[in-house]
Amino acid sequence: MEKFSVLEGVAAPIKQVNVDTDMIIPKQYLKTIKRTGLGMGLFAEKRYRDDGSENPDFVLNKPAYRKAKILVAGDNFGCGSSREHAPWALADFGIRCVISTSFGDIFYNNCFKNGILPIRVSPDDLDKLFDDADRGANATLTIDLAKQEIRGPDGGVVTFEVDSFRKHCLLNGLDDIGLTMVKAGKIDSYEAKAKAARPWA
Repeated sequence: MEKFSVLEGVAAPIKQVNVDTDMIIPKQYLKTIKRTGLGMGLFAEKRYRDDGSENPDFVLNKPAYRKAKILVAGDNFGCGSSREHAPWALADFGIRCVISTSFGDIFYNNCFKNGILPIRVSPDDLDKLFDDADRGANATLTIDLAKQEIRGPDGGVVTFEVDSFRKHCLLNGLDDIGLTMVKAGKIDSYEAKAKAARPWA
């Protein structure tokens, strides 16, 4: 998993509340278990018209936001079904951070396991960040995980809370498999002792 330390980039505003995981990545994209290629399906029912052409009114199709790395989103982002394809699609598109007042619990947990930082902020702070995001490519946000700060283009700072273990995992690029592999030496030692003690097993 890619490490997350400091992220600087354009933030795209998605002001709709209760954006569920089916909106993030529609069901027809769930046939694959690959984590790559899903970026094309991100918000597909909003990004594309029925004929497959782009919807120019959708935020991620606007020139200023085509390479957004951050989403500033309405309340209860990522609610609905538990599909892990939702953070996979965000990451494949290039989104590494989502900021909202609240998240669906399973989506929130899945983000951390896939290198995405979900940040909870107050409604007042979210309004300020929407103002920054509305400025498009003329304004970028800086997300500093170590300092737990969101720095705006005009010098404003929003602090946020994050669980210390999850912070450690993101800073070091450790998903569940990575956490296990950190203990590879101890695992190998145990397996060698077990084999010596029970050679017939």
